[in-house]
Parts: sequence; C-alpha cells; structure tokens
Amino acid sequence: MESSTGRWVSGENFFGRESELSILEQRVLDGNHTLLTGQRRMGKTSIVRELGRRLEADNWIFLFADVEGASSAEDVVADIAQAAHPIRPISSRLQSAMRRLFSETVEEVGALEFRIKIRAGLNTGNWRRHGEQLLRDCAGQEQRVLLVIDELPIFLNNLLSSEDGARQAREFLSWMRAAFQGLDSRSPVLVVSGSIGLQPLVRRLGIPDRINYLDPLRLGPWDRDTCIACFNLLAENYRLRIEDGVAAAAYDALGLGIPHHVQSFFARLREFAIMNGRSLLTKKDVETVFSTVLLGPSGQNDLVHYESRLKDTLGADNHKIAMEILAEAATQGSFSRSAENSLEDLYAPVIADVKSHILDVLDVLVHDGYLEPMHSGYSFPSRLLKEWWAARFRDHYTSLEQRWNERH
Repeated sequence: MESSTGRWVSGENFFGRESELSILEQRVLDGNHTLLTGQRRMGKTSIVRELGRRLEADNWIFLFADVEGASSAEDVVADIAQAAHPIRPISSRLQSAMRRLFSETVEEVGALEFRIKIRAGLNTGNWRRHGEQLLRDCAGQEQRVLLVIDELPIFLNNLLSSEDGARQAREFLSWMRAAFQGLDSRSPVLVVSGSIGLQPLVRRLGIPDRINYLDPLRLGPWDRDTCIACFNLLAENYRLRIEDGVAAAAYDALGLGIPHHVQSFFARLREFAIMNGRSLLTKKDVETVFSTVLLGPSGQNDLVHYESRLKDTLGADNHKIAMEILAEAATQGSFSRSAENSLEDLYAPVIADVKSHILDVLDVLVHDGYLEPMHSGYSFPSRLLKEWWAARFRDHYTSLEQRWNERH
C-alpha cells in the first residue's frame, strides 16, 4: 500500500471502503442512479474510480466526467462527450451529428481536441438535443455503461454566480432528470458525486424534487480500527518503526477518520523521521508533528481548501455567517443555541431574514462535515479542523455573546 496524499487511489492502494463499494456496486448492477455524498477528502472519487475499474473488468463501459470547471450546460455536455471519446461507436455518432465541425475522423482526434470541437458546436438552442442523443447512444451499446458526473454541485454553483443562474440551474437539473428517466432499462447508470452538498443546494433553490431519482449514499469517515489498520499497513510498507500505540495516538489527534487526513498525517510523520534521523517514532512525536506540521505553515495547503470551498458554495452574506459560526465553534468549544440567538440579533440590521440565512448555512456546514449537531448546539467532529480554525481566530476573536452583551 502506497502513501497517497493528493490523488485518488484504486487497485492495491484502495483500502477501507469495501462495504461501501459493495453497496454502490449492487445499486449500479441493479440499474439505480445514485447521489454519492460526503464531506471533502472522504474518498468519493476513489470509490467511483475503483468501481469503474472493476466493472470494466466485467465488460462494462466506464465514463468519468469531472465538471468542476464547467460554467454552462454546454460545457457539461462537452465534458461527457470527452469522457465518451474512447468509445468509438459513441464518439463517431456524435461526430456525424456535428460533422461540419470535423475535417478528420474521430480516430485522428485526441480527447481534448474532440471536446473543444464538440463544445464549439453547442449552444443554448441545441445542447439539450445533443446531450439527449449522447445519452441514447450510451444506452444503445451492447455493453452496459456507468456514467459518473463528478463535482456537479460546483458546476451548479458556477451557474448561480452568473446572471439568471438560478433559472439555468433549475433548467439543467430538470433536463437531466427527464433525459435519464426517458431512457429504457438500458439507460447508462448515473452516479453523481461532489465535494459540496447537492441536497442543500437544491433545497435553497426550492427544487428538491429535481434529484429525487438519485438514491443518496453517504460516505462517512473511517472508524478507529480502520484508521489504525491503515496507518500500521503504511508503516509496515515503508519500513517505518513505530512505538506501540502510535497509530491510535494519530487517530486520537485527528479526532475523525477522514482518509486523506490519515494519509497526510502518516506522510508528515514519515518526513519528520527522515529529517530528524529517527529510527523509531513515538507517541510524543505524534503530538509534535500534529501541532507544528499539520497545523503549521506546511499543513496549510491541506486545510485552506475548506475555506475556499465555502467561498465557492456560499454567497457573500452566508460566507460571513459561516465564518462567524466556525470561529465561535472553534474558540468557544461549540456554536451554542445562545450564540445562535446572539448572531441573529447582531446581523439582523445588515442581513434581511438573517434567521433563514443562519439555518441555510448550518445545513451546509453539517452536510459538508464541518460541524455536527450536539445536545447544546454544534461542534467540530474533527480535532484537526477545530484546532486549525481556532489557531486562526483564537487571539483576535470575541465571542458572539460577549459582543451581544456589549451592544446591549
């Protein structure tokens, strides 16, 4: 098993998700469309890539379209077309339908050039027709087809940032539902996944029914035993000597078994041992590396994306509210009910209907794994994220209740 800190894994490096993979595989074999949910770094891309690899071995066609960079429905159709480029019967039919764009055969065109040409021929008047034909061509294959559309929620957020974006998002989701439901039992099986929540987004748009044909499957964190087993397997593979209890101490330091964080912690500990000429890692080293490396400058690249994703997901007002909630939960131990009331009162003069904004933000923060509900409010399930946020605000943050008291 190799150490992997920034890429999806499959084959011999796929670890700790066999039960979830079995559930997803059975859904796909049964022809059921799935919405794969779960917070960032939980391994969603790895599980769909591994499923695709295994199904290809059973004579399936596996298409993977990453639409994070898409800003229009035309872009999404072109991304799916690029994913289908290696499947000659599909790409040749699409080329024939748009023959005026091509002076060469599909065999002579690379996948990226194919996408560029297809995208040039798509517009607001024809993307639906060509998209539907592309899906019908997938359904017409002798082999069954699994289509994964990754980062669909980010694409929808890209749409929402444009003029008339809400209408375009509703239109696209309505089209996609109708296109898949209009095919027969040979329809390509769809898996939609993403690093931000699709369900909170469609609720905010008032169209939760547009994704009711997708059966949700949530990918949760690894449990303690799985995290320890992964850590010990990595240590064995890299011949890294560790004191008894080091793997458990690493899990306790993280506080939550996010697979990427387990991998990243192991990589940083291994580097620490190499840089310091250590032949044996101890439990004390675990806390040292956690506080000085994972929470230090070199760990920022791993964690700063959590804030950037919020900026991508939320509008300006909701982003302000989110940062207040996270700073409060990190520095005060939780975002309590009284803190929620104080936040509502403080922001009521500047944000209309602030209560609903707070509820929307909490919905996103819980769905995407930043916070979890508890008896008296909300708290961080991950110690790593809590300490990172606390380090940023601890020295210059005044609690919401104190600010409320000072105002009154």
